[in-house]
Amino acid sequence: MRKLVLILAFFVFVNFSVVFGVGEKPVSKAVDFELIDTHDDLVKLSSYKDKQPVLLFFWTTWCPFCQKELRVLNSMYSQLLEGGVEVLSINVGESPDKVSNFIKNYYLAFRVLLDKDSAVARQFGILGVPTYLLVNKEGNIVFSDNFFPNNYKDLISRQEK
Repeated sequence: MRKLVLILAFFVFVNFSVVFGVGEKPVSKAVDFELIDTHDDLVKLSSYKDKQPVLLFFWTTWCPFCQKELRVLNSMYSQLLEGGVEVLSINVGESPDKVSNFIKNYYLAFRVLLDKDSAVARQFGILGVPTYLLVNKEGNIVFSDNFFPNNYKDLISRQEK
């Protein structure tokens, strides 16, 4: 019985580590990337450098926490734009068809990029979803968390760091 409890505890810890991103911290300098969005347009992170900060949001369709955060992020999008922050959501490891069908129900205001092979997520050290990274104008990661901050103005003020 004790062995069973230990095994279950181990699996619970591993699952929470994956979902909540416990482990290795993301890189401190943003890595440039090029991804296609759901409209087949090419998006480069470097095109925002020296212009405006970018909030990257890594997510999947199967993650219930991601679904909740997509709603939160969608409701905060206009305030973030007013604060000078662009939002790029990055779906990790799923097909374009699956993502397109999923987002039809969400009416997302921001761009959805497709990281089909999870290469960009790996470059940033993303171990779990959902994950937010705020990249300032200089290309430094100044915020990292699994959930949108309670006070979005704190997030906007971090862009100056």
